Amino acid sequence: MADTQRPLSPHVQIYKWQVQMTTSIVHRATGVALAVGTLLVVAGLLHLAAGEASYAHFKEIAGSPPGLILLFGWSWALFYHLCNGVRHLLQDAGFGFEIAQFVRSSWLSIVASIVLTVLVWAYVLMHGGAA
Repeated sequence: MADTQRPLSPHVQIYKWQVQMTTSIVHRATGVALAVGTLLVVAGLLHLAAGEASYAHFKEIAGSPPGLILLFGWSWALFYHLCNGVRHLLQDAGFGFEIAQFVRSSWLSIVASIVLTVLVWAYVLMHGGAA
């Protein structure tokens, strides 16, 4: 390999993890999770269209502990992607580019997604929707 005197890009271990880079990575990951999770929603709709017995089977699977964990994760991914998307929309409009605002909005999207997920699941569980 030729010995060049140009600087090399630092390796990922040199970078200090920051909330901004984490939220960017998680935003992309939740986008993929939403695409895959939407297949579960489509499966539920197909079972619903197939009849009562088929839908009862789907509800049994979705209401199992692994099914509830998947639904909880999918709903958090939905809320996170929504909150972070609104943050990006505001940035596209020219707001929040100062470092302090950028960090604050990153944390706000994380906290808001958790709060929204907990509120929705509290409502669902209190009204028997997950049974």
